Amino acid sequence: MRPRLRHSHETLQQGNRRSSNTKPSAIARAVGADAMQSNLSAEHESTPATPWLVPILIFVALLNALCFPLITFGLAYAPHLSFAALRAFVAGLSLAMVAIALRRPLPRDFRTWITLGAIGLGATTLGYLGMFHAAEFVSPGLATMIANSQPLIAAILALVFLFERLRPIQYVGLGVGFLGIVVTSLPQFSGGGQIGFSIGLAYIILSTSGIAFSNVLMKTLGTRIDPLVAMAAQLLLGAIPLIVMALMLDHPSQIQWRSPAFLLALLGLALPGTAMAYWLWFWILGRVPLGRANAYTFLTPFVALAFGVMYFDERTNAMMIAGLVLATFGVVLVERGAANPQLHDVRGRSDGV
Repeated sequence: MRPRLRHSHETLQQGNRRSSNTKPSAIARAVGADAMQSNLSAEHESTPATPWLVPILIFVALLNALCFPLITFGLAYAPHLSFAALRAFVAGLSLAMVAIALRRPLPRDFRTWITLGAIGLGATTLGYLGMFHAAEFVSPGLATMIANSQPLIAAILALVFLFERLRPIQYVGLGVGFLGIVVTSLPQFSGGGQIGFSIGLAYIILSTSGIAFSNVLMKTLGTRIDPLVAMAAQLLLGAIPLIVMALMLDHPSQIQWRSPAFLLALLGLALPGTAMAYWLWFWILGRVPLGRANAYTFLTPFVALAFGVMYFDERTNAMMIAGLVLATFGVVLVERGAANPQLHDVRGRSDGV
């Protein structure tokens, strides 16, 4: 019995020594793996964008810049609410078909669908309601310039409702951005048509506030839902109130379906201007850090202003250009000073245009 007990005791001691010898190496491998993963993440953030992605980023900015001009162009052939409802429905349906084809998972909890409905109410219902009515009173370039300040409103809403802390540079950005909007708008108040511009500005504020509110709600979803499904769902859910209002308040029978110009405006808005823009944005964010991708969205108001000058006889002046530069610089300060990049919505800067 004693030799056998001594042998068992020695075997146990040898096992303990082997386990003590192997634990440090296992821990070292685990720490090394974590460090390698962190280094890879840091390398991804510090790696510049692939050169062939730059034209795609510029193309997305171009698509966003075309929205207000196409809205202005298409309103000659369709009432406001009917046109807005058609854009939301066609864009949402096309994204939903792509999501189904790619077998993207659908959310299964009721709370997520309620949140998506609220996002659709803000981004699509209120966003498109204000956007399509503002195009009647404000020129396309100027409307895009003011609407592009949406991240300023989103930052304030996130501070109030999500208790996100703003850095000092972000407060400076808010001040500079809103100063740019005031400088841009002043010439419109000093000339003729003050009432019309005031109505259009109110519609733009309604649109940007709805989009900013939806972006704050989108942050609460985080990564719990596929972004393609989220965009398709919020467009289709947000289209429902627009369809109801169009049937009650609008005259859908006035839509000129046989006009090639109207079909071009509608399909241009719904497919390239909305569905393709969202699709490319999702695809880009998988390959380029969010901060670098967002940098190219600041081209949108400049391109929109150029379209307004070339095709809609839009006039520019020194104050408008100065206001555009100030507003853009303010948005840059607000977004670059974000203390927690993970809190961006699934689109990054979801302008909703």
